[in-house]
Amino acid sequence: MAKDHGKQIKNDDTYEALRDEGYSKEKSARIANAQANSTQTPSKDGGKGKKYEDRTKDELYQKAKEIGIEGRSNMNKDELIDALRSH
Repeated sequence: MAKDHGKQIKNDDTYEALRDEGYSKEKSARIANAQANSTQTPSKDGGKGKKYEDRTKDELYQKAKEIGIEGRSNMNKDELIDALRSH
């Protein structure tokens, strides 16, 4: 039985499994909450976005800004890709 993480985590089992795999707390919470929300289908909708390598540096910068990656203004394209993937 998974620990109760409070109201902010909608699917405790998924959250704990993702944390055990090494995902960050924030990413684990986003995925667990999306899976628990019937209007979102992360596993069905995944893979339809443009690859990071096919995006411009400005597009990557805007995505990094949107999710709050610090130090993004000093990053080159490869560093932005790494930061987005590890966030």
